[in-house]
Amino acid sequence: MKIATWNVNSLNVRLPHVLDWLASAAPDVLCLQELKLEDKKFPKEAIEAAGYQVAFMGQKTYNGVAIISKHPIEDVVYNLPNFEDEQKRLIAATINGVRIVGGYFPNGQSLDSEKYPYKLAWLTALTEWLAGEMEKHPSLALMGDFNIAPYDIDVHDPKAWEGQNLVSPPEREAFFKLIGLGLTDAYRVKYPDAEKMFSWWDYRMQGFRRNLGMRIDHILLSAPLLASLTACEIDKEPRKWERPSDHAPVWATV
Repeated sequence: MKIATWNVNSLNVRLPHVLDWLASAAPDVLCLQELKLEDKKFPKEAIEAAGYQVAFMGQKTYNGVAIISKHPIEDVVYNLPNFEDEQKRLIAATINGVRIVGGYFPNGQSLDSEKYPYKLAWLTALTEWLAGEMEKHPSLALMGDFNIAPYDIDVHDPKAWEGQNLVSPPEREAFFKLIGLGLTDAYRVKYPDAEKMFSWWDYRMQGFRRNLGMRIDHILLSAPLLASLTACEIDKEPRKWERPSDHAPVWATV
């Protein structure tokens, strides 16, 4: 099964990209983040016409997540049950016996912003909830835009970013608490020492052309899925397209 995640930074703008990528990459499951549209405006018919089913939770202007699948989508959960939140950030479902959890993790903005403790609280709630999910679903994949670069090699200039949002010690600690549940970073299994391999590049300062990016989009796998992992890649091609998202899709086959 080919599973993938992509922060599309507005599905309204990027729908042609998503449809093109579904046709060319042919994932079994694709988790989307930052839909930035209300449910009534979700392009359900276009997705279904491409041969996919979909579960989604949108939000005007900000946030929003979806799971697109070639296979039946069952037992859907919308947002963290243990964290009261108006922001639409998490969706989970069972597909072909695999529990898929897609998340748009809070950005945090800066360490002195009120959004930063919200991010840490959200991560704590996610970890607590996910522990129970993994007991019920041994085959589980946590995917999405984590807004965390876990290692210095995931940052184009670690010194310049040291101690800042996305790489701060509390955020990285929260990431490794997720790992501690029994999850594994699929990309680092395949490329343990690869540098300058990113999934996000700022629109400014010719970030993509100069490869000034960060690896903040991840696929974490439970042990049963890890045992069957055959590939994990970052597809940079859509970042070259006209009016691209600032993120690239990340995919794995299990």
